[in-house]
Amino acid sequence: MRINENTLLEGNTVVLVPYNAEHVPRYHEWMKSPELQQLTASEPLTLQQEYDMQRSWREDDDKCTFIILDKQRWADIMVEEEQCMVGDVNIFLTDPTDPTLAELEIMIAEPSDRGKGIGKEVTRMMMSYGVARLGVRKFEAKIGLNNQVSIAMFKKLHFQEVTVGGSVRTTLLEDFAHVAERDYGEARSGRRGHV
Repeated sequence: MRINENTLLEGNTVVLVPYNAEHVPRYHEWMKSPELQQLTASEPLTLQQEYDMQRSWREDDDKCTFIILDKQRWADIMVEEEQCMVGDVNIFLTDPTDPTLAELEIMIAEPSDRGKGIGKEVTRMMMSYGVARLGVRKFEAKIGLNNQVSIAMFKKLHFQEVTVGGSVRTTLLEDFAHVAERDYGEARSGRRGHV
């Protein structure tokens, strides 16, 4: 989705940036993990297929993707952005007859970053962005039954399980985290200017 191609969202512990081609090699390495393939119901792709997917996510009008960066690492100008990557978060507008409904997906790919509340913070940030910028009013998350950690996190955020199979949905749009929105290009240039 082009709407977020120059958007940086800043939370308390993370920064969300557009999914760019430079992120693909690290993302591709993550997705070689059988554990992540199972948790995300994903099939392994070649590196070229991953680049094609990144372009599709950038250009399609029904997908909004951000890469999750560790804010503290990203603030260190000596650390390359790819080394700050924690995971990704997506909003998919899945029902052309209801543009207020979106599917929300989040992946904390780095095992060392799990269990720290990042998923909860990012989910709130993305929901806030979806409401403010995309007109979303209802979110759903499709989660496999084996992913109890994700199911528990979404339930803590007031999602309710509505079908067997782990699909959860909410219409409660309250208690969003504060999200600062900035221009990604400017923030990135300023970061590089300190090197």
